[in-house]
Amino acid sequence: MAGDLFGGDAPAQREGAATGPVPLAERLRPRTLADVVGQEHLTGPEGTIGRMVAAGQLSSIILWGPPGTGKTTIARLLAEAVGMRFSALSAVFSGVADLRTAFADAEKMAAAGKRTLLFVDEIHRFNRAQQDGFLPYVERGTVVLVGATTENPSFALNAALLSRAQVLVLNRLDENALTQLVARAEADIGRSLPVTADARAALVTSADGDGRFLLNQVETLFAAAIPGPLDPAELAQFLHRRMPVYDKDRDGHYNLISALHKALRGSDPQASLYYMARMLVAGEEPLYVLRRLVRFAIEDIGLADPQALVQCLAARDAYQFLGSPEGELAIVQACLYLATAPKSNAAYAAQKAAFASARETGSLAPPANILNAPTKLMKDLGYGAGYAYDHDAPDGFSGADYWPDGMGAQTYYQPTDRGFEKRIAERMAWWDEQRKTRSGE
Repeated sequence: MAGDLFGGDAPAQREGAATGPVPLAERLRPRTLADVVGQEHLTGPEGTIGRMVAAGQLSSIILWGPPGTGKTTIARLLAEAVGMRFSALSAVFSGVADLRTAFADAEKMAAAGKRTLLFVDEIHRFNRAQQDGFLPYVERGTVVLVGATTENPSFALNAALLSRAQVLVLNRLDENALTQLVARAEADIGRSLPVTADARAALVTSADGDGRFLLNQVETLFAAAIPGPLDPAELAQFLHRRMPVYDKDRDGHYNLISALHKALRGSDPQASLYYMARMLVAGEEPLYVLRRLVRFAIEDIGLADPQALVQCLAARDAYQFLGSPEGELAIVQACLYLATAPKSNAAYAAQKAAFASARETGSLAPPANILNAPTKLMKDLGYGAGYAYDHDAPDGFSGADYWPDGMGAQTYYQPTDRGFEKRIAERMAWWDEQRKTRSGE
């Protein structure tokens, strides 16, 4: 199974029995959790995984993170650290028969006194019935489940499975972690990468946090007979991948996107254009810039100008239709629209407040009068009784109370007095006044 995060001191010339030289990424797979880079918040002494290993007791976990960050490697090292049998499945290639075999083997090993850590890669690809199949074996302790996913577990995994496993979030590898991987590769090979300092920085940035991708690129460079150090442009041509060009100050990919975001938020169209141009001229993927513009339209403008999101999505469609360089003008237009639009983070703040409230209140049921009653039993229980149909009420507004019993009305969204949100605020104020009038307050 291919590794995710790499390190260690494996000999450079180790070869497989029949497959030839072992790939660099496999040679550099960490031998201990201490060798894993970029996930110290989990694997360190104070991290969740570090504490589990120190106690010698593992509980089922879900490892959630982007590709190439160490999910497979951490699972394997966890089993070794506590002396458990390691069994691995991939939801891409496995079905019900494979699961039954894995559970049967784990039960046999448990009877012999050996516990099993069952690692399931891409666990979100199993359907709900298959995910439910894990529950009895996890509850009985037949297996300690370690699932790996690149998808948000809240949406990709069953609630029942999530309640029995702790979700641990792996970070994308930062520049320091990726630089460590390059240094380990150079130590393994016994020579330096044939690139200039600027090209080396561009290579690290192009990995976008993916250690596996980076080491594959490094291996390609080492395998070629390169007469002299490559600069960023030569490196981009050699790897057939557009590489960011770094100036003498080495302003990085994430510094520039941060500067673009702040300039947009500060309503400075000139600076916004400059930082956007810096990224595109340096070879940044235009769709990455567009994704960030879409996010900005939602987070920093929202309903102050609902057209901001529309403009960004239209720019994406235009770019995909026209391609470069013609389509880049659509990105410029979206950037200017965002920079000059009224700003509001009211929707963003409302999301955080509403999510926090949802976590705190758990499973409070909505009031029975607003629930549908498709069966006689539900009608007898009062579902839908007394529901006020707003379209039949004066002004199309009933003023009914929609909050769960035992939970008072909350205020999450507070529109600003800027742009379209000013009109929304006026409507909300009128509705609030009508509620008070109709409730007799």
